[in-house]
Amino acid sequence: MFGIEFPIYAFSHCRDVVAAVSRAGGMGVLGALYFTPEELETELKWIDDHVDGRPYGVDVVMPASYAGADLGVDSPEDLVGRLQGMIPDGHRAFVEKLLSSHGVPPLAADSDPGKVLLGWTDATARPQVEVALKHPIALLANALGPPPADVVELAHAKGVKVAALASTPRHAVKQVEVGVDIVVAQGTEAGGHTGEISTMVLIPQVVDAVDVPVLAAGGIGTGRQMAAGLALGAEGVWTGSLWLTVEEADTPEMARRRILEATSRDTVRSRSWTGKPARLLKNEWTDAWETTESPGTLPMPLQFMLVSEALRRIGRSDAAELATFPAGQIIGTMNQVRSTRDVIFSLVEEYLQATERLTHLTE
Repeated sequence: MFGIEFPIYAFSHCRDVVAAVSRAGGMGVLGALYFTPEELETELKWIDDHVDGRPYGVDVVMPASYAGADLGVDSPEDLVGRLQGMIPDGHRAFVEKLLSSHGVPPLAADSDPGKVLLGWTDATARPQVEVALKHPIALLANALGPPPADVVELAHAKGVKVAALASTPRHAVKQVEVGVDIVVAQGTEAGGHTGEISTMVLIPQVVDAVDVPVLAAGGIGTGRQMAAGLALGAEGVWTGSLWLTVEEADTPEMARRRILEATSRDTVRSRSWTGKPARLLKNEWTDAWETTESPGTLPMPLQFMLVSEALRRIGRSDAAELATFPAGQIIGTMNQVRSTRDVIFSLVEEYLQATERLTHLTE
């Protein structure tokens, strides 16, 4: 379908990782969530210039449901104002109390205001799609529900294939009904937004439920796991957390160090980041939202709007015990920094060893 050498898809917010994966024979997919349309244009232009003509993709988040979807507001600026008014004062007080108890200071008066509303709404994601389709991308991926049918049509009109993530067979069927070309079946082991079904169980269920190619995702970071995904019926693998510690990644040093030290038990599904269940690094931040003092999390995108400044304050402080971020269970095997190219070829070499071993078992 794409003319890539290896069926390895790598999701990353770092353009250097995306380009390096594609140059090594897989397909890098840039997560557009954190970028404004102008920033995304800059990132994609850089990838165009550094990918050596190899195919790459862009991942957006257009959730099927979110708070404020019924407001009828098209302007991101107007939407922010309306949504801010939906955040209860009690939630703001809880966050401030949590930060104060850990000695996290306020931001400096001249600090960058940051982003409070990411591409988690129709109004903020569509401009990202428009920018992406102006570039020679090969794949447009979407998470958190089926992409709008008109977005699928726009991509197809540009000759771009569309992928979408699914955490249940029912979700996979809905994706195909709107015209998606590839389903990424993502097990609960994955970092970021994920469902409850394990990868081993989910992949064959999705493969049996749809008639399009399926990529296996969730807890895949070795060639043996890649072989397992393909043995379950997938035609490739979708990886994410694996790229957080490669040499090219722009992962902050504190986060990289914690990932290298973590075990597979050090993650938890929590709504404390975005309002929807997402697998994060477990710590005092995720624990606090489960206490009796917690007012409970808010629906997407209100939860991130509530905590965005807090997360920035934590990142600029010494309160490492509160610093959380999306990470999958595969981090338990990520204990060294390697180049992206080395990771790709290690995956392939171990995959070949695993399939050869299976062949010998059946002789």
